[in-house]
Amino acid sequence: MDPPKELPFKVRPFEKDVQERITRDFGKGFPKGFVKANHWDVVLMGHVTEEMLQQCYNKPVQDGDIWVVSLPKCGTTWTQEMVWLLANDLKYETATRPLDDRYNFLEFSLLHDPDHVRNMFAEAKKLAPEMTLDPAQRLAVSTQHSRFVKSHLPMSLNPPDLLKKAKCLQVIYVARNPKDMVVSYFNHLKALKLQGFDSDFATLFEHFINGQTLETPFFPHVLEAWHLRRHPNMCFIFYEDMKKDLRSVITKVAKFLGKTLTDEQMEKLVNHLHIDNMRKNPNVNNEFLRDVPGLMDPERSFINKGQTGSWKAHLTPEMVKKMDAWIEENLLGTDLSFVDQLTTEQ
Repeated sequence: MDPPKELPFKVRPFEKDVQERITRDFGKGFPKGFVKANHWDVVLMGHVTEEMLQQCYNKPVQDGDIWVVSLPKCGTTWTQEMVWLLANDLKYETATRPLDDRYNFLEFSLLHDPDHVRNMFAEAKKLAPEMTLDPAQRLAVSTQHSRFVKSHLPMSLNPPDLLKKAKCLQVIYVARNPKDMVVSYFNHLKALKLQGFDSDFATLFEHFINGQTLETPFFPHVLEAWHLRRHPNMCFIFYEDMKKDLRSVITKVAKFLGKTLTDEQMEKLVNHLHIDNMRKNPNVNNEFLRDVPGLMDPERSFINKGQTGSWKAHLTPEMVKKMDAWIEENLLGTDLSFVDQLTTEQ
């Protein structure tokens, strides 16, 4: 077994005034605020240590492993289900367990303050003594090998072996335009009460723009992967392309994974992956979370509407102007671009 690779980054605190705003605005789910790591200050929960990041960085990888990497709320779940079925030769019977059971969520423990989680589950247990869901197994970084892995960490914090060996590992990175991402992330924070987010959209928007939400800043995360998109072990896809022409994206990912589909198989998979069917599928919509009292907002769904252009209903003209300038500044000198809204969607 190879010796552990040294984590090349330090975990550092935010400035005092920023940390005070974070703990005030994000609420009880973020009692220790945030810390930052790597060379462009990726944001992580305040309880995260270098030892925890070291464990993620040294996650065992083997030939044939498949990783789905993205920022939060960029089509990760959608991509996971597509990749799982393609990699498993469209054996739908293998997809009858929750995605969280089929994929190792690499840094789950880094995204949830353990004290807050334990308190929430203790309160839930009083209301539902028969509850069997136990968070303890998720509050530590998994150091065991997993063939299928989901990660929101940037490429620079994922295991360095991911792209080093030809035909060793396959990474599918999915990106989404930042306007829709921040709206979807707001809905996620409100839907998953475990996060304990107390503030409004305007507050989240400002933190997002300033690179002060979990696992952002947005552009360094995406650009790290974008610059690797031509690597033979990397497949870079866009959420908007999946909405515009899902068949083409399936074909692209299938080719990347060394798979071919008949017309009949394609139609069945497209139907299975339709956003309406994804929302009705309890194995991808995290319906098991509703078994824990107080964990989910009963009026919301883990999978939201999945539309492009949802930002128009949330961003004020001033926000749009500010975000457009922010996007232009960060994409200057790159060949990366995003689609704000599609004229037609599948």
